[in-house]
Amino acid sequence: MITVGIIANPASGKDIRRLVAHGSVFDNDEKVSIVRRVLLGLEAVGVERVWIMPDSFGIGLKAIDPLKLKLEVSLLPMPRTFSQEDSRHAAQILVEGGATCLVTLGGDGTNRMVAKGCGGVPLMPISTGTNNVFPHMIEGTIAGLAAGLVALGQATEAVAHAPQIEVIHEGQVSDIALVDAAVYAERFIASRAIWDVAKIREVLLTRAEPGNIGLSSIGGHLLGGMDPAGRGLYLRMGPGTNGRYILAPIAPGLIRPVNLAEHRLLSPGDEVVISHTEPCVLALDGERELELRPGSSLRLRYNAAGPRVVDARQAIALAARAGVFIQSE
Repeated sequence: MITVGIIANPASGKDIRRLVAHGSVFDNDEKVSIVRRVLLGLEAVGVERVWIMPDSFGIGLKAIDPLKLKLEVSLLPMPRTFSQEDSRHAAQILVEGGATCLVTLGGDGTNRMVAKGCGGVPLMPISTGTNNVFPHMIEGTIAGLAAGLVALGQATEAVAHAPQIEVIHEGQVSDIALVDAAVYAERFIASRAIWDVAKIREVLLTRAEPGNIGLSSIGGHLLGGMDPAGRGLYLRMGPGTNGRYILAPIAPGLIRPVNLAEHRLLSPGDEVVISHTEPCVLALDGERELELRPGSSLRLRYNAAGPRVVDARQAIALAARAGVFIQSE
């Protein structure tokens, strides 16, 4: 059976940036509505089965309840920890169960966890928040159509690798980031989110596109979109030689000057060694994940061949040119 998985994070769109900045709260009822529209899009193109990750709010159950669908929809049978690990574990189970595309509802952090478990199965990421770079702000129906077309093998050319940053520990990849990895001068992980630019020491970016928000906006405002395709960017914060700074939107409504001492482009496979004399934490995709002891070191590597991601517009265009949407009575 042609199978698609849906992973909707009930906690996305609600972190501390809603208090320290001006991010919008994205409620779970809207996520229920999005999942309904995704299901209808999947059914319209012929997907036969959908598995939905169970969650504390019951997004999947509430989405299914009023719909009369021909496709088979079930909650994924899995143990729950009600933590971010559920997203990674769900992705692994879905891949093992034969899913050929995964639809995600969440932010950069949600997709990071899914990417850690999805292997080579394509992602159709839907953004549910205002502080995201990796997932798209896309209507659920369109996302469902695109994911279904990819799952059926009718739009494989619309799938491409996204870059990632890899945390290297003892020669192995121990973690990843899809957008940014930042060294933050704070002793504890605490509230996870980062927002004080004065505490940022170093940043690695997978992309530096103008118009993004968060740490990647620093690179976007520095290079103005002139960064070569397939390259990452390294930034070291500190007083520059010319006394200038970069004005960047670090979070919704939070626009701050950033002093930049050094920057350089990264090619695939390039590594950066991180080592500081002060206590720091490593933040991945905007969330503190790893405490770094003074004097300790780790390596970060830029990899242009990260998770495979669906370009929804291209998927639908390919299907349209192939006559998929033209039907006879």
